[in-house]
Amino acid sequence: MKILVIGSGGREHALAWKLAKSEKVERVYAAPGNGGTAAEEKCENVELWCKSSAGQDTVNGDPAKEETQEALISFVKKEGIDLTVVGPEAPLAAGIADRFRAAGLSIVGPGAAASRLEASKAYAKSLMEKYGVRRAQSVTYDTPMEIHKALQIHYGNQNKGSISPLVIKADGLAAGKGVAIAEDLNTAETTVNDFMEKGILGDAGKVIVLEEFLRGPEVSILAAVSVSGGRGIILPFVAARDHKRRYDHDQGPNTGGMGAIAPVPDFTADLFNDFETAILNPTLQGLLTENYDYRGFIFFGVLVQNGKCYLLEYNIRLGDPETQAVLPLMDSDFAGLCRAIENGTLGEFRLSWKPGAVCAPVAVASGYPGDYQRGDPITVNKTAFAGTGAVFFAAGAVRGPGNAAEPDLYSAGGRVLAVSAHGVNGADARERAYKSLEAVHFEGMDYRQDIGTNYC
Repeated sequence: MKILVIGSGGREHALAWKLAKSEKVERVYAAPGNGGTAAEEKCENVELWCKSSAGQDTVNGDPAKEETQEALISFVKKEGIDLTVVGPEAPLAAGIADRFRAAGLSIVGPGAAASRLEASKAYAKSLMEKYGVRRAQSVTYDTPMEIHKALQIHYGNQNKGSISPLVIKADGLAAGKGVAIAEDLNTAETTVNDFMEKGILGDAGKVIVLEEFLRGPEVSILAAVSVSGGRGIILPFVAARDHKRRYDHDQGPNTGGMGAIAPVPDFTADLFNDFETAILNPTLQGLLTENYDYRGFIFFGVLVQNGKCYLLEYNIRLGDPETQAVLPLMDSDFAGLCRAIENGTLGEFRLSWKPGAVCAPVAVASGYPGDYQRGDPITVNKTAFAGTGAVFFAAGAVRGPGNAAEPDLYSAGGRVLAVSAHGVNGADARERAYKSLEAVHFEGMDYRQDIGTNYC
């Protein structure tokens, strides 16, 4: 098979790496890919030219734009690509899967209608309620006056005792920046003003979901979905845990993810059964009843409170950096899994996992998640790194000029790279991961020291 992976982050590097390991795969193309995918065995980055809506020639345009999607379709037809796998959410919400399928092309990703599960938090909440998914309770607001009144009521008795925080969520896609936890009225009103009135998130913040704050550990459950024509299945993967806060001990601002582990030691078999009963099964019923074409992946953001699983959110794709922790554990042929998703045979696919655990800390640029520096050379002591058995996944990193005197990679984003180490147990995986990070260097490189400490 020839496979195209759409996207440019660490998740897409992990996808390309795992797909390339399949004996069924001849070539993996990444559009646009990154410095890591360019160096991966059997992989090649794609440079696509297309005309923008203004009539200008652009290279590697936004895959959420129609003109870029048409260029991708042309490339797939010309190169005889057998299957396309979409990494990020924005192209899916913009209908890339529908456009490919209308052109008679095979693609892994939900259609635009089903993609509303992530593209609109208000819609996702309505579907959860309709089909009885256990969830955090919420109310949706579309005017500042209504939401400010609700905030005044909620925080009105703050001087009389402890008031529970509220979770404030922008309705639309906000690249991980559309959620805030407000401990007090001032924080809540500032967040609402930023989202709804100042428009710092654009259209994403025009509607806001106010959600109850639940206390407990969070778990990410990625899954394969094959729902089409009123028949289907959701096949869950091993549980993972993302670490969102910037600094050790979950301090500092939220980020796109500072590292992940898989499996999750405190997510027991009983909790997994509860997740399937209270969240997965009613979600599947909703997808079937709504007659969605959902052939792709789904991400369940779950919180455990008092021994019960509550759904916080859906994502319509694999998580990042959870993918970098989960895929190295997968013992099944990932290309075969993707094909089974697309052609409706997922129910017959045997999903298997390696024993042990994976720890995947993320290295970030100085200043992240605020303004950060770019363009620093990334060096790797290849002998020391290879001795750990870890895998290097580039995220915000680009290839250098390729001269022998020049380094291969340069930093180009806030989250620059992840290392994923597999061990016989969690403690072994964690030790290997952090030893591998010692073999990597770029100016200002930083990372949390406590990813996977709950393994030890």
